[in-house]
Amino acid sequence: PPEAKAGRRPPTAGTMPEKLDRSEAVWIAVVLFLIACLAVEGALPWVKEYPESLVVPLTEILNAGMGWFVEATRGFFRGISWFLGWPVLGVQSLLHWLPWPVTIALAATVAHAAAGWRLAVFACLGLAYMVVVGYWYESMNSLSLVAISVPLAILIGFAFGVLGYFSRRAERIIMPALDLLQTVPTFAYLIPILMLFGFGTVVGLIASLLYSFPPMVRNTILGLRRVPAEVIESGLMSGATTAQLFWRVQVPSAQRQILLGVNQATMASLSMVIIASIIGGSDDIGWEVLSTMRKAQFGESLLAGIVIALLAMIMDRVTSGLALKESDYAPETVPFLARHKHWAVAGMLFAGLLLLAQVLPFLKGYPKEWVVYPAAPLNDAVEYAVVNYRSAIETLKTVSFFFLMLPARIGLQQTVSPFTWGFELTLAHSVGYALLVAALAAAAFWRGSNSRLAIATAIFGIVYYFGLTNVPWPAVILLFTVMSWQVGGWKLGVGTFLGVGYLLVTGIWTEAMLSLYLCGLAVIVSFTVGSVIGIWAAHSDRVSAFVRPISDTLQTMPLFVILIPIVMLFKIGEFTALLAIIAYAFVPAIRYAEHGLRNLPHEVLEAATAMGCTRRQLLLHVKLPLALPVLMLGLNQTIMYGMAMLVIAALVGTSGLGQRVYIGLSDGNFGVGMIAGIGMAVIAIIADRLTQAWSRNRQEALGLA
Repeated sequence: PPEAKAGRRPPTAGTMPEKLDRSEAVWIAVVLFLIACLAVEGALPWVKEYPESLVVPLTEILNAGMGWFVEATRGFFRGISWFLGWPVLGVQSLLHWLPWPVTIALAATVAHAAAGWRLAVFACLGLAYMVVVGYWYESMNSLSLVAISVPLAILIGFAFGVLGYFSRRAERIIMPALDLLQTVPTFAYLIPILMLFGFGTVVGLIASLLYSFPPMVRNTILGLRRVPAEVIESGLMSGATTAQLFWRVQVPSAQRQILLGVNQATMASLSMVIIASIIGGSDDIGWEVLSTMRKAQFGESLLAGIVIALLAMIMDRVTSGLALKESDYAPETVPFLARHKHWAVAGMLFAGLLLLAQVLPFLKGYPKEWVVYPAAPLNDAVEYAVVNYRSAIETLKTVSFFFLMLPARIGLQQTVSPFTWGFELTLAHSVGYALLVAALAAAAFWRGSNSRLAIATAIFGIVYYFGLTNVPWPAVILLFTVMSWQVGGWKLGVGTFLGVGYLLVTGIWTEAMLSLYLCGLAVIVSFTVGSVIGIWAAHSDRVSAFVRPISDTLQTMPLFVILIPIVMLFKIGEFTALLAIIAYAFVPAIRYAEHGLRNLPHEVLEAATAMGCTRRQLLLHVKLPLALPVLMLGLNQTIMYGMAMLVIAALVGTSGLGQRVYIGLSDGNFGVGMIAGIGMAVIAIIADRLTQAWSRNRQEALGLA
């Protein structure tokens, strides 16, 4: 135990520890410093508000530097834009030339080859939906963009993942770069992309590519690292060369994790369709969603958004099925058509339907009078919910906002009032609250082994009373620095100090604390709910089959579409923004929890079962510890998705860093948007490094490292 290493007897329940270790003493000093800062902030205003005269004028520097870079390299990047435009235009022309029955038939054939008739039927129905609702032309424009961006994202992501796996030095460069790409909001780097590449479809392709390849890199590295050592040793003993060992042993063993990266890259690419439409100017399905969203037409936006979700599901199922499908060996004596029956079927369907379309005009262009467009009933359904469940909606919103969100932001001292809590906060209430927090901390401390829980209780009690945005900045910096140092060592402590210091000296401290409070709440709720659902799905195929399409829909449904019903039900405000972030960020937690628990070593589970473990013991003491690396990767992605959603949340009432990013894009101010975007990345990276360090510590404590 840690107490034995420190030279003191481990305490038993109900006894005081004989001596505090150094880390506990440091935390007590942090608590005392926090209290001291709160006590002197009235006499020393700079403790509460960082002096504006000390803010670094980074905005002007960034704008000047970006202007020079654009002028120097504009020709080179415009050449890249011209070059990448041809494959997109070629795929787009091909998809428009093919009659819609031909495209559906070819997609169904590929789906059948990948996973059988069920997927073939799903592909037919999904593509037929796009025809029936009248979105075929727009869907093909979007598909042409995805058809180029997804393979590029997979190839680039796999290449960087392999590089990071073989080179620790490269990984130390790649991982922070991925964090920046995933956490700096897309709106923040749209300005330089537009300056360098100009308007057009390729700009959307570049933005989609930058956003979608990081998950592929992460999963490639994780998958290759999790290949058992005995598998690699077996390959070496078999005489495999380095290339053979990699392609025939390591990659197949890491296939499931790599496929999860393919899935995430596909979903991320399709989730960028709306952003690509904003800057691409093409008549695609993303533009249809955006234009109807601006008119607050939920039904129309939902019908168009479902197209994106269906495209994502079909591509996900097909790629996963093809990768998991075992190849059937057929000798040369078997006839060619028998060995390549799917190719033969595809060829016959292509030729037959193409000729038939020349005779039957409706196969070339679906008649407008046959279009079914049920947008009005959907709008009526939302209006019915708003009118008939207004009381329940307002109760949920009021309780969540006044009892959870507002105290976390500005504290109980400013929240409690006759209007919110039904009574006035008096000195007696404050003293009683302080005594309650002290009693809870003392009870945990009395247990001895829970001394850190006592310190955490004290810090939480102080922050909940004064509010995160009202805690003096020196105390916040010290708190995060010490936390990082204790969890991940002095390097993480120094990095955290510099990162949090960046938020202070660039003048975005207030907005950063607002974003931290809102995104922190959303991530806690998202990861908790998502992990529980993922654990449930890992133990039930029926639940997994039910949850998976819902997860795909939520992750690929354009964020703007998700916002519309939430705004109509809960109006503009922080609670609406919180729900929007949760709706987008809890899906990765589901996916990674289920994936981690479904891909554990069977021999370990069998051994634990043979030893007499109950289902509860097996889950808590065997499965979850073994799946911890994948669960932490899910937390990483939950944090990244939550931070990415902050910019969208700025449209519905938040006033944090997301709003500054949006202002920078609206004004064309690269400096303002990028400073705020980097600030969001700093918060996400610090949170990620803390969770990963904690994960490593837990694995070492459990003997899993």
